[in-house]
Amino acid sequence: MYKSIIRPIFFLFDPEKIHYFTFSLIRILCKIPFIPSIFRGIYQVNDKKLERTLFGLTFKNPVGLAAGFDKNAVLYNELANFGFGFIEIGTVTPKGQAGNPKKRLFRLKDDQGIINRMGFNNDGLEAAIVKLKENKGKVLIGGNIGKNTLTNPENYTEDYLECFNGLHPYVDYFVLNVSCPNVGSHAKLNDKEYLVELISECQKLNHQKETQKPILLKIAPDLNTIQLDEIIDLVAETKIDGVIASNTSTTRDQLKASPQRLQEIGNGGVSGQPIKNQSTKVIQYLSEKSNKSFPIIGVGGIHSEQDALEKLEAGADLVQIYTGFIYEGPGLVKRINKAILNNN
Repeated sequence: MYKSIIRPIFFLFDPEKIHYFTFSLIRILCKIPFIPSIFRGIYQVNDKKLERTLFGLTFKNPVGLAAGFDKNAVLYNELANFGFGFIEIGTVTPKGQAGNPKKRLFRLKDDQGIINRMGFNNDGLEAAIVKLKENKGKVLIGGNIGKNTLTNPENYTEDYLECFNGLHPYVDYFVLNVSCPNVGSHAKLNDKEYLVELISECQKLNHQKETQKPILLKIAPDLNTIQLDEIIDLVAETKIDGVIASNTSTTRDQLKASPQRLQEIGNGGVSGQPIKNQSTKVIQYLSEKSNKSFPIIGVGGIHSEQDALEKLEAGADLVQIYTGFIYEGPGLVKRINKAILNNN
C-alpha cells in the first residue's frame, strides 16, 4: 500500500514539507488509542536471535534509523513502534540554526536517491534535551552531534563538548559528525591531527562521568584507501568505540538524473541507492584491513533486505536506514529483520 498509494501522493509535494507533514501525521495517529499497538503488531519482529551486543549496549535488533530523520528528537517514541532496534537523533548543535536556504532537499526518483544540503538545521541542544526527557525507554537512542555553522575553527571542539555534556544523561551512545558535506568550513574536521584532539577531549569528558557512553565517528563514503587507513589508525590510537560508514557523498558519477537536473539542484550530499556500493566498499575495507578490530554501523543505500545483508556480510555489525525508509516505507525494517533471522 505504501509504494502503490501513499508514496505517489507524498512524492507530488515538496520533500521537506512532506517530511514535516508525515511527522505530524504519525504523531496524531499515535495519540489514538490502540494505534501504536497496531503499528507494533504490523512492523515489529521480536526475537532474541536478533539481539546484538556492541560497546556495552544490547540492541534488540540490528536495524536502526539514521541521523537526520528525527533531528530534534520530537518523534523517536512514535518511530520506535515501527520496529527499529535503535534511533539516532540529530545532528544537534549547541545553538539552534536555520540551516541553508530552501529549497535544499531534492528527490532523484530515477536513481532512488536524495540530494540534500540541509546544513545542520535544528532547534539546538536545549530543545533536544527537553524532548529527550520524554523518553519512554522503548528503544536505544544515539546522539549525533556537530558544530554550529558560524563557530570559528578554534572553537569547534567546544561546540562538540557542549553537546556531549548536555546530551550525556539522555542518550545511549554518541556520534561525532565530522563528515557532512553541507556545513561551511569543515575541512579541519577531516584532519587526522584535529580528530585525535576532538576524540580525546570528548573521551576525557566522558571519563569524568559516572557512566561512560560509547563514542562513534561518522565518516564520508568518498575517502580513499590512504584516508581509510588513517581512520583505522585513528581508532587504534584513540580507542574510540566504533565507526559509522557512511555519510552522504559528494560524488555524482553514474547518476541517471540529467546533468541539467543536477545543475538545477546545485550542491549537496547524495544519499540512497546511488551510494550503496560506495558505502559497502568502505565497510569492507575497514573491516578487512583492521581485522574486524572495531564495530561498524553500515548505512548508505539500503532499500531492500539484500542491501542490508550485503552490508552485514561486508563487515557491518548493525545497519541504519534513512532514504530507503522514505522510498520503501516502514515495512522495510520488518523485512530486513526477517531476512536476518532467515540468514542465521
